[in-house]
Amino acid sequence: MYGYAGVAKLADAPDLGSGVFGRGGSSPFTRTINLLNRKVKKRMQVSVLKEEGLSRELEVTIPASQIQKRVEKELVAYGQRAKIDGFRKGKIPMPILKKNYGKMVLGEVLDKEIQESAANAMKEKEIRPAMQPKIELKDGENFDENKDLTYTMKIEVLPVFDVMDLSKIAIEKPIAKVEDKVVDETLERIASSNRSFEKVEEDRPAAMGDVCVVDFHGKTKDGVELPGMSGHDMNVELGAGQLIPGFEDQLVGKKVGEHVHVDVTFPEDYGVAELAGKPTIFHVDIKELRTAAQTKIDDELAKKLNFENLETLKDAVRKEVGRDYDQLSRMRLKRALLDVLDENHSFDLPATMVEMEFDSIVRQMEQEKKQAGEEITDADKDELKPISERRVRLGLVLAEIGRDANVEVSQEELYKAIYAEARKFPGQEQQVLEFYSKNPQVIESFRAPIYEDKVVDHILTKAKVTEKEVSLDELTAEEDEGDTSAKKPAKKKAPAKKKE
Repeated sequence: MYGYAGVAKLADAPDLGSGVFGRGGSSPFTRTINLLNRKVKKRMQVSVLKEEGLSRELEVTIPASQIQKRVEKELVAYGQRAKIDGFRKGKIPMPILKKNYGKMVLGEVLDKEIQESAANAMKEKEIRPAMQPKIELKDGENFDENKDLTYTMKIEVLPVFDVMDLSKIAIEKPIAKVEDKVVDETLERIASSNRSFEKVEEDRPAAMGDVCVVDFHGKTKDGVELPGMSGHDMNVELGAGQLIPGFEDQLVGKKVGEHVHVDVTFPEDYGVAELAGKPTIFHVDIKELRTAAQTKIDDELAKKLNFENLETLKDAVRKEVGRDYDQLSRMRLKRALLDVLDENHSFDLPATMVEMEFDSIVRQMEQEKKQAGEEITDADKDELKPISERRVRLGLVLAEIGRDANVEVSQEELYKAIYAEARKFPGQEQQVLEFYSKNPQVIESFRAPIYEDKVVDHILTKAKVTEKEVSLDELTAEEDEGDTSAKKPAKKKAPAKKKE
């Protein structure tokens, strides 16, 4: 192939177009020159300024000709639909288009060129970014469209490491049988939640567990009536904790026919802003007293719950409890697996990823502490640092295993998870589904946990898993830090080597 010197020599050659190849034709020499000129045309330049650990810094230069060509192309497109007095659509001269739309189009083109060139630069240098790169224009906002565009790109890359041999993983899966007493206790709770109430005929005061049928009307202590301050024939179960703290307590010991002044203060975090923190007096008339009737666990109860008989109800309870046990077993198995993966992998972590995970955990703990009336301490934060590192490390390991195994999450799996979430809100399923349909970014939040579970399932097909029968107490016992991903990292053993 001709080099630059070869091109220069060809350029000095006489035009043979009117000779052997016919008048006005294009000679092979001319076509060769045009081809080579296109090949040596200035293109995007990428150079590495820094390569240290997981940090990379690139300098990217986009030629002015490339930007100008794209700007003109976009201006022509604008001209097809633009309306400017004195000109027909599609017939607006380029100088007029540049005057009216030039700056706007240039900004759009620069954004697109930077995004595309950044992606191409990382691909060219075989960089797998851990986070969104930080881009800084060399000339800042003082960009001259007649000059090349140069910018620097700071990137944290994903670490390269070898995944341990998954076939060498040996873990136990705890299994607990559903005992008869658990089924009986569950049936007792079902019977209690489905109990009926009978009218109390005797003249006695209300006691905890009774239901008072009341009319009520309330005002704030400064005489203001607000929404939700009155009602009729409302059932108030004493001791159920369904009303404002102190309301139910003040009805205990009162009789049918009594008029009671209930003095309470709405909680500061009450759902209605106008009532939050307001001291209020309710005028309550007790109209009727009811007491809970004993609910027998028999065929009648089963039929009331749409089961054929008590035996079918028991079978349903046993299966439901069994599913709960299976979830606990799965959680324990996953914890054990993640511990093994954490212990057998050691590599540098992207600092930005660790920092973001740390900030997320701190915010979560701050909320929990605030609800408990406490504040997070520096000692708490120190304990969270290794936890954030563990989570990032495990996330990278699972992602690498999933990538090697071609694990993907289908749209069907996403929709299935969304419908399962909607079913957690009986009666509001449609509203939940509408919310997700209008917020596709929220739908994507389901992808990560589904992906993680699929990768875990893949690993379990490779690992040696043995079942171990345990008691329910052992199965449900809390671990030191609860969620495995939040456990303090164990001492590392035989770390996986980094890829060269």
